[in-house]
Amino acid sequence: MSNLTVRIPESVRKEIKRLSARQHKPVSEIVRECLRRYVAGERFRELRGRVLPFAEAQGFLTDEDVFREIS
Repeated sequence: MSNLTVRIPESVRKEIKRLSARQHKPVSEIVRECLRRYVAGERFRELRGRVLPFAEAQGFLTDEDVFREIS
């Protein structure tokens, strides 16, 4: 693992420390999880953007269209 230094508002730092205490997890674990989720969400949006034109060409215009097809 490597280190990364970031500057965050004091209010965010305090909230992370509160979460840390309530969840009995180190602050670093909470921050790592937040970053993992953010990166995963961005990857999903990127992939969705790439696939969307192909899906639309097949008539999949909404999430409901997809759910209807796979149900």
